[in-house]
Amino acid sequence: MSIPISGVMMMVMGLEQAVLNLGVAFALGALIGFERQWRQRLAGLRTNTLVSLGAATFVMFATLIPGEGSPTRVAAQVVSGIGFLGAGVIFKEGLNVRGLNTAATLWCSAAVGLVAGAGYPLHALLATGFVILVNLALRPLIWFISRHSTEMTELPVRYTITSVCRSEGEAHIRALMLQGFSSARLHLHQLHSSNIEDSDRVEVTAIITADHREDVALEHIVGRLSLEPCVTAARWRAEAVDIDQASAEAMVSA
Repeated sequence: MSIPISGVMMMVMGLEQAVLNLGVAFALGALIGFERQWRQRLAGLRTNTLVSLGAATFVMFATLIPGEGSPTRVAAQVVSGIGFLGAGVIFKEGLNVRGLNTAATLWCSAAVGLVAGAGYPLHALLATGFVILVNLALRPLIWFISRHSTEMTELPVRYTITSVCRSEGEAHIRALMLQGFSSARLHLHQLHSSNIEDSDRVEVTAIITADHREDVALEHIVGRLSLEPCVTAARWRAEAVDIDQASAEAMVSA
């Protein structure tokens, strides 16, 4: 139906069209969410479906209320608002950031809902196809690139190994560390000892770098140290190093 507003005829969406638009948004959002649920992602079937439905409802709301409101303005607000929802599924795990693809998929689900809510089911279906294509078809390509990427493309990693031992075993622990570093692809930058106050303990700390992640080698070295009777504690940690800093450290160590 149409109603006059300031001399301009404005089309108002009927109930049948609203049911169709919401149904399309529901189906396509569920289709995207099914792939996410199948892969056990944080935002799965229900989340993507609700995002798509919510976006479609907001666009429909703009067409139902007479006034100066435009569906394009509502769409802009939805795009901004979905960013807060996407931020909730992004988290850092060590040196890695997880959830970026899930957040991007939620953003795309909102876009599909916007198009469906505006009354363009075929366009929404096309967008859904591309979203699923990215999440499914590009996965083998990403795996291939990651598997065959050269070591130069990886960020260097700095490791810090700390071992607490009795003072009489300090020299032996330092020798074990040096032996472990030489057998692995690790570059030693610092190796120092410090006495622990009011005890006969010594803390031996080594700072090393690697061209890429060598967590297994570090765990092996720390595991070997922990077997020594004189050792009371042994641990390691890792942090990423930027290329310029790694080059400077390599020049100093050389």
